[in-house]
Amino acid sequence: MVSSHPTTEKQIPRTTPSLPSLYLTPDLSRSANAPPSPFFFSFFFFSESRRRKKGEPSRFFFNGACRRKMQKIAFSISRRPDLHSPPPLASRPWRSLLLPPRCRSRGFHQVLALVYRFSIDFNSDLGELGLKQHLNGDELRVKVNKLTSIKTQLPYSFYSLPFCRPGKIVDSAENLGEVLRGDRIENSPYVFKMREPKMCNVLCRVNLDAKTAKAFKEKIDDEYRVNMILDNLPLVVAIRRLDQESPTIFQLGYHVGFKGQYSGSKEEKYFIHNHLAFTVKFHRDLQTDSARIVGFEVKPYSIKHEYEGKWAEDKTRLTTCDPHTKRTVINSNTPQEVDDKKEIVFTYDVEFQESDVKWASRWDAYLLMSDDQIHWFSIVNSLMIVLFLSGMVAMIMLRTLYRDISKYNELETQEEAQEETGWKLVHGDVFRPPMNSELLCVYVGTGVQFFCMIVVTMLFAILGFLSPSNRGGLMTAMLLLWVFMGLFAGYASSRLYKLFKGGEWKKIALRTAIMFPGIISAIFFVLNALIWGQKSSGAVPFGTMFALVFLWFGISVPLVFVGSYIGFKKPALEDPVKTNKIPRQIPEQAWYMNPAFSILIGGILPFGAVFIELFFILTSIWLNQFYYIFGFLFLVFIILIITCAEITVVLCYFQLCSEDYLWWWRSYLTSGSSAVYLFLYATFYFFTKLEITKLVSGVLYFGYMLIASYAFFVLTGTIGFYACFWFTRLIYSSVKID
Repeated sequence: MVSSHPTTEKQIPRTTPSLPSLYLTPDLSRSANAPPSPFFFSFFFFSESRRRKKGEPSRFFFNGACRRKMQKIAFSISRRPDLHSPPPLASRPWRSLLLPPRCRSRGFHQVLALVYRFSIDFNSDLGELGLKQHLNGDELRVKVNKLTSIKTQLPYSFYSLPFCRPGKIVDSAENLGEVLRGDRIENSPYVFKMREPKMCNVLCRVNLDAKTAKAFKEKIDDEYRVNMILDNLPLVVAIRRLDQESPTIFQLGYHVGFKGQYSGSKEEKYFIHNHLAFTVKFHRDLQTDSARIVGFEVKPYSIKHEYEGKWAEDKTRLTTCDPHTKRTVINSNTPQEVDDKKEIVFTYDVEFQESDVKWASRWDAYLLMSDDQIHWFSIVNSLMIVLFLSGMVAMIMLRTLYRDISKYNELETQEEAQEETGWKLVHGDVFRPPMNSELLCVYVGTGVQFFCMIVVTMLFAILGFLSPSNRGGLMTAMLLLWVFMGLFAGYASSRLYKLFKGGEWKKIALRTAIMFPGIISAIFFVLNALIWGQKSSGAVPFGTMFALVFLWFGISVPLVFVGSYIGFKKPALEDPVKTNKIPRQIPEQAWYMNPAFSILIGGILPFGAVFIELFFILTSIWLNQFYYIFGFLFLVFIILIITCAEITVVLCYFQLCSEDYLWWWRSYLTSGSSAVYLFLYATFYFFTKLEITKLVSGVLYFGYMLIASYAFFVLTGTIGFYACFWFTRLIYSSVKID
């Protein structure tokens, strides 16, 4: 009986991330054959024409001659499908068209190249314009990606195991995000002909020795999966639940092999999936009779192949399967065992299946989710927290503060003022610079940088630019946005630094540019060294390391200095009240106003607003699932902002009422303490949901979660700080101070 890796209901993850129904899903598969969109150029120049008619200045500094030349070039390019990417600056085919000398500047060419590049991306995102058409008999080349395991979290190159190899292994160009994810996309010997099914196609024969057999056994023990790509679609194994009404779900890749026993034996053996039955689903265009690939599935089998005579590569005739039949196997009851001196014959079938799924919707099946009710429950749960806090803030602002301000403003005598207690009594100290004020400025600036990066990334994701089909796009976008948002980090830190009467803006700019990235880099380098020690493809190459260092010191650091210079040149913010020269003594506080207690209590509600969504994020990261529910995530992010702001304002008010004016750092730590709960939840998730067994893998998990928690601390702390900063300035500017 032929064996394959068993697929049971138990193996199916409980969550299958996808996208909400209210969210449109354009397929972002990039096609090399996609010409620039005439629609985009038409819209671009139509927009500029409207601005000129209204008397508004053009968004580009081009005169009429340059604009006409650019329009001519744009539309000539849009009719050139053979131009797949912007040619180098020195060898542009349209350079002769740019005759006016005032149009020959390098800046003009760069803008044209950017517009051209964006038009290609825009064109691809429209769905039906950037797709690939395949005629009957067209060659389809399968690419292989990394081997992945949820037990080790250490990716390896496909060819780290002795699989069949092509004549020459060629690495595909990868973006920064793909490299950091450990992707290693390479060519493979799997080559199909469009709509030409093949049965029992012999790939190669591999003779195992002790070393290669051990390598296979280790990967089978760790449940590694093989990942492949065809037409930018990942290879999946279709799994149908026992409940017939439930939709089919897909698992990325297939297992290298499995463990089992022969009938009547208790000895556990290792078996490899050496026969792959591919199914390529396509959507046919009736007008051109071309096809578009909309699905790539596989059924793995373990078959001990036998053949007649001597081995003759692909001309060998196997007795265990017949290429002229539609059956996968005709004569084999034995799976292929993995052991020393064993011979493995790798084969595959490929069949083509017409589908009603359109090309633009081909990712929908991968992103299908049946647990959207859980996400909505998360939203409702978070909204209840927000409403509760909003009620408290409204009570404070509309009743308590209004009453307090009215009462304070009606006081006429100094004796009455001295008898009063509450937040007004600390008006002479509330804006006194805190201890370690420079460090606070650095953290606030870093938080602003992180906040801006998150907001812009969310917007790109919601607009559909960060689809899972664009592998590594999310991580690349976040890194680049982090670098460019350094401008806002420098501005925010220097503005706060000047409020504290600081004068050395260069020092604060340097600390803002170095501290947070330096801590993250130190942790990352240690983790990367551990990955190198395991010889995993997840280790970041030196070239990529150099690129990261260049982004940091070559772009981010200068931008932080520019932002800091701009912020420091602006007039300093004026405090609503004057600060006394002698600090006021803080009275003894009640136990519930103890700083440590109130800070830890303040972090519970912000974490409660996100912990359900956090489960899905951790599942997508550590269980190799897609996460494309940015619609829900954006709502949760908005709720997180409101929750952090409101809980900090409430606790800050209670602190001031108890005549404790040291609110600067406490406001930051109150909402920032939610990161402690995030790390504790990550620890709980590790022991209850993951099956990581290796020490190195455990260290990697907690190292990455430490980075995530630290970033979450900086983000939420900054939100709470600015909310409290606004609150204190508002209330102290509303009372009369003698």
